[in-house]
Amino acid sequence: MNEAAQRLGSVTVAVPARLHLGFLDLNGSLGRRFGGIGLAIGELNGALKTAVTVHWAARNHATGPESDRALRHTELMLGHLGGDAALHVSTNETVPPHAGLGSGTALALAVAAAIRTLRGRPLDIESDAVRLGRGARSGLGIGLFRDGGLVVDGGRGRATRVAPIIARLPFPEQWRVLVVLDPARQGAHGRDEINAFAVLPEFRAHVAAHLSHLLVMKALPALAEHDLAEFGAAIAELQQRLGDYFSAVQGGSRFTSPQVAACLDALKSEGACGIGQSSWGPTGFAFVASQAQADRLVSFARQHRSSEGLDIRVCKGLNRGAEITTHCNE
Repeated sequence: MNEAAQRLGSVTVAVPARLHLGFLDLNGSLGRRFGGIGLAIGELNGALKTAVTVHWAARNHATGPESDRALRHTELMLGHLGGDAALHVSTNETVPPHAGLGSGTALALAVAAAIRTLRGRPLDIESDAVRLGRGARSGLGIGLFRDGGLVVDGGRGRATRVAPIIARLPFPEQWRVLVVLDPARQGAHGRDEINAFAVLPEFRAHVAAHLSHLLVMKALPALAEHDLAEFGAAIAELQQRLGDYFSAVQGGSRFTSPQVAACLDALKSEGACGIGQSSWGPTGFAFVASQAQADRLVSFARQHRSSEGLDIRVCKGLNRGAEITTHCNE
């Protein structure tokens, strides 16, 4: 352990939540499968994130939400890095688990980065993701941890270790993202997710080609030119195609939560665009052009009958990755 590391008392890592805006190729006819689009998001007051603090301790233990999982990650990292120093891991904040917001990858990478920083070791984001069981299908959480913004991963080929990030664009500062959570539901995860992929029908190659076309020739250029209408239209069509495909394992619906679907329909009627579901949901999202429009639509949605029991938040795209803060011993 180097001298600088010995002076550190604790390290805090804060990771933004992410939206999974959709897969690109679930067919794999070109030798690569999945691929996807992700966006780092955060509330204006700094909420909707995962934050972990690690400091020296007499024994390994963890406290806070998801503490069992955080402790498992800690023990795996310590086993890899070696040494006999024990740690206390505190999960100060977490995004809701199994809601489509990337909670699992955020927690794993936060713990790994905090431990490496505390011990004076360089970050190794991709290797730690694999070590802690993340990134099996998507490289989005890894890319967003590093850089933020909107990123695209290139899917998994035969020799792929972690799906490579092949594009990144900053998200316009003035745009806002309406995030609709359903605390009463969870999206497919674990064995249920594996089983869902196993029973889904073949994904048509021509649909994969069209989704890639939409991304390269509509969504990304529109984002670069700050054209919300075209960007929203591209994301909405991509989401509709994917929603129709996944409806076979979502009760015949494009959305896991009927309440979220109804709320998004109401928001669309008032001018929101790019309507969709993040990953397996139940979290839904929509895009608007400004804070003023976001405030108006949230006020409208909260008075709408479909919003009962839902948690509606105004977020912005975050053009930065995880934040690492060190605290020295006195």
